[in-house]
Amino acid sequence: MSANSEPIRDDSAEARDAVRGRLGRAEPTIVRNADGRVVWDNERWSFLEQECPETANPSLWRQSRLNAVDGLFEVVPGVYQVRGFDISNMTLVEGQRGVVVVDPLISEECAAAGLALYREHRGERPVTGVVYTHSHTDHFGGVGGVVDAAEVAAGGIPVIAPAGFMEHAVSENVVAGPAMLARARYMYGRHLAAGPEGAIGFGLGQATSTGRVGLIAPTEVVERTGAELVVDGVRMVFQLTPGTEAPSEMNFLLPDPRVLLVAENASHTLHNVLTLRGAEVRDARAWADYLTETLQLFADRAEVLVGSHHWPTWGRAELTRFLSEQRDAYAYLHDQTVRLMNRGLTGAEIAEELREFPPSLAARHVGGYYGSLSHNSKAVYQRYMGWFDGNPAHLWQLPPAESAQRYVDFMGGADRVVAKAEDSFEAGDLRWVAEVLGHVLFAEPDHAGARRLQAATFERLGYGSENGTWRNFYLSGAWELRRPAEERRTTTGGVNQAMVPALSTRQLFQTWAVRLDGPAAAAHRVLLRWEFTEPAEVWTLLLANGVLTPMRGEAVGGERPDAVLRLDRAAFDRVLSGGTTFPDAIAAGEVTVEGDAAALTTLLGLLEDPARAFPIALP
Repeated sequence: MSANSEPIRDDSAEARDAVRGRLGRAEPTIVRNADGRVVWDNERWSFLEQECPETANPSLWRQSRLNAVDGLFEVVPGVYQVRGFDISNMTLVEGQRGVVVVDPLISEECAAAGLALYREHRGERPVTGVVYTHSHTDHFGGVGGVVDAAEVAAGGIPVIAPAGFMEHAVSENVVAGPAMLARARYMYGRHLAAGPEGAIGFGLGQATSTGRVGLIAPTEVVERTGAELVVDGVRMVFQLTPGTEAPSEMNFLLPDPRVLLVAENASHTLHNVLTLRGAEVRDARAWADYLTETLQLFADRAEVLVGSHHWPTWGRAELTRFLSEQRDAYAYLHDQTVRLMNRGLTGAEIAEELREFPPSLAARHVGGYYGSLSHNSKAVYQRYMGWFDGNPAHLWQLPPAESAQRYVDFMGGADRVVAKAEDSFEAGDLRWVAEVLGHVLFAEPDHAGARRLQAATFERLGYGSENGTWRNFYLSGAWELRRPAEERRTTTGGVNQAMVPALSTRQLFQTWAVRLDGPAAAAHRVLLRWEFTEPAEVWTLLLANGVLTPMRGEAVGGERPDAVLRLDRAAFDRVLSGGTTFPDAIAAGEVTVEGDAAALTTLLGLLEDPARAFPIALP
């Protein structure tokens, strides 16, 4: 049975809304790249049409079933959505000549397939504009699949984004990218097969596509709330919401069809104040305040609400209630965390006390499918108080492996701890089993009994999790524990190659700074002058005291550089993208070096590659 070929057996308003207005779907909804590799497969979620098994939380199962609905949907005449072609939605607004595309997914292949489905039902309308609602990759990465960069550059197609978009779109995850990517594999269940005992979705969506990611710089930047633009006859009124779900984000109203697009500021799940993959902590108080402003600006002018994920909400009263409850969820989360923090509770203690929203705020759309009250309250605490809970015993703790060895010794050795953990497992005390076996495995990573029992514990915890990212973390931990290291070796990667041309020169040099082996570099002093053409700019790199400092312009104090490098930015991008190396580029004449060429070799030799094997459940 193809995914979603039968009606969902659910008579709730959400289930009806998830299929409302569907004009058709791709048969099958599988997208391949030019080499034939599958970059998106929505058919693999067809098992969700079955009854929920014991290996999944029924509420998460239902959420995933709704998220797996795919196709082209009419929101209102002239406004359409492609859903189920990636983690995010692509919205299409018809204008006088063509169609304006909002949030073109992660991958070019998926965006192109979604546009093709739209055109199959609505005709060969050209793309006459693009809107990025915010600076996360799943809302701009597929832009090359719907518009041609050359035509945009020639001024033919406007690309609209909120203030700060380019800075944040290319900088998020650059500095800490390898560590975040490793954890993202767990958060999104990349190692897990789709199925009742594996990946079933993570609340916000089902999966992330794996095609080509690109970026076309905006030609129009929205600088203020209340700004209005008209593209191909489509009127848009904007509200900037920086520092909410993304550092650069905006909502906007389509006043003529009376459709309000709220980006990712309101979804059919509680979102993350801090994602489990890692990120900067978001401001839950500001998030709530901006939703209040959204209500004040637009609620009486809209009849339908559309988000960058999930299904729309129809009706003014319904969308007003939806936005109000979303607002109240983030405000309650923030205010009650701060109240308990000021009572003296730590983040972990607050998470135990804030178990649920009040009964009046028990709507499904604030359920903990993606974010959760537990980890979000800890994030609010972290935003205000940082990592230290104030207990002096926690100020200078031993690192995990050393601490674990001492715990295990104190408890009588690994075998005895595992035996006692077996009893706790049988008693259903799974949180304690996971904690105590964590000590055993960090002390003795190859202890077979501990690995077996911990994997079973993680599975039980994952199967019961309503939160999709918690489920994926638990089941990915079990996956890690059941495989030898050589089967778990995956490249965490460095800078996203497709993003290299969009990064500023300063940002690229900063990626070198965080790769520098400081202790080894402390014995060296190197000064390199970089003269770039196209565009013309001069940079100085100073290596001193184990620190790499990029400076735009001349060296401080007029110090003579060890070497001067002359190159264009395109050649630099090719080196950093892996398309060539500095020695090869120098040999080809793409880079010239005047002075001591060994100074560059010294610097490059001090840069450490990100780890290729990145265990998480083991030391």
